[in-house]
Amino acid sequence: MHQRFFSSSVLVLVAVACFAGDEAAKPLVKGDKIVFLGDSITAGGSSPKGYITLATKAITTAHPDFELTTVNAGISGHKVPNLQGRLDKDVLSKKPTIVFIYIGINDVWHWKKQPDGKMTGGTPKDKYEEGLKDLISRITQAGARALLCTPTVIGEKASGTNNSDAMLEEYCEISRKVATETKTPLVDLHKAFLDYLKANNPDNKERGILTADGVHLSDAGNKLVAEQMLKAVGEELK
Repeated sequence: MHQRFFSSSVLVLVAVACFAGDEAAKPLVKGDKIVFLGDSITAGGSSPKGYITLATKAITTAHPDFELTTVNAGISGHKVPNLQGRLDKDVLSKKPTIVFIYIGINDVWHWKKQPDGKMTGGTPKDKYEEGLKDLISRITQAGARALLCTPTVIGEKASGTNNSDAMLEEYCEISRKVATETKTPLVDLHKAFLDYLKANNPDNKERGILTADGVHLSDAGNKLVAEQMLKAVGEELK
């Protein structure tokens, strides 16, 4: 069964790709509840070819006896502080056993330079790091297993010349650092996307390969995210 974030049964996925870590992925078990926590990319994951839909179908087909319920807790425009503010209501109240945290694009993308030269709208790096640690701590204390995803891309040029590439990489490094320090499994979606684009974007297009607009996922992007998320819990997209 697949439901929106107001469901009472949830497996929490907060955003992921490209599972990192030497240890084997901890497999799903009967009774797991999963929630996908994130922004508009996650909100779109419930479309017919969205990554949440694909992952849900793969798991329920492989394990029909698990009675799996997945919940979409993505809201457009949200950043790490927004997730902190609604974690209790949209995630922890659902009594999840697994939480995928997929966030970071808006924390970078929303930075805008004002006429006076000041940058506003994004999430400062220290607040981003503190916020991720807070989310993981609260999820863990509630008895659930958190998996942290790096943000994907803001533009698909494989040459590293997208406008936000340098800043986005800094935020991805923060996510990796947080995962290491908190001993949280990392799903490195950013790396997975870059590897794919280097192999499949010979014309160095800004969009149209894994995204429709440089950020929001195409069918191929949804498939790649689903594959990486499933790999993180010992499953496959068939």
